[in-house]
Amino acid sequence: MNEALTGSVLAAMSTGIGALPILFLKNSISHRWKDILLAFTAGIMMAAATLSLIPEALNYGGILPLSIGLLLGVFTLTLLEKSIPHIDLEHNRKGIEFDQKAMLIVAAITLHNIPEGLSVGVSYASDANDTGNLIAFAIGLQNAPEGFLVALFLMNQKINRFKAFLVATLTGAVEIPMALLGFYLTSIVSTLVPYGLAFAAGAMLYIIYKELIPESHGDGYETTSTYSFIFGLLFMIWLIQIF
Repeated sequence: MNEALTGSVLAAMSTGIGALPILFLKNSISHRWKDILLAFTAGIMMAAATLSLIPEALNYGGILPLSIGLLLGVFTLTLLEKSIPHIDLEHNRKGIEFDQKAMLIVAAITLHNIPEGLSVGVSYASDANDTGNLIAFAIGLQNAPEGFLVALFLMNQKINRFKAFLVATLTGAVEIPMALLGFYLTSIVSTLVPYGLAFAAGAMLYIIYKELIPESHGDGYETTSTYSFIFGLLFMIWLIQIF
């Protein structure tokens, strides 16, 4: 439980760490660098899902729990997407009034962090603690650019820099109770472990293909983003091999 709590806190607080530069940033970063960050984190999450979560789910339960859990993860994210209007943070060039839509965006980002928190919790519930550490690390790396982009968006809506930083940080905080919930449930009911691992993999794969990759290809930097994705993938593979 202590490891799950520590891992979830570190992963969640990565959102705030990513948002930290907003306090010192004078100008917005280029679309090229936004796309590079998004593609790199997509590569990291792809390696974590396919080389850690999916093999662990197979080892614990076999192909049927893997298939059920993975599809449940995908369906859950699909329902979240349909329930919450998605607004493109990266490529929307029109101004958005904060009092009309900014809170909706903050709510959407917060709810999208729920399955990420569950991913960390169920990963720590498995016997392989290395899996929990790797998934927490991967989620943390994904949260950092997300926190930066949310804070940057809020700042562009004339929100105070410190308030933008604080709100972006809080969007990641929901992962902590979700991680503890995921850990608690899978620890009490051990048969849920393979389903939980597969659910986490499905949620991550959905985020990668539905959100991160399309976002990183929205401004004509597809080749640069592709290389960044590959480097992110290799980076995570190196970590898996080392740990």
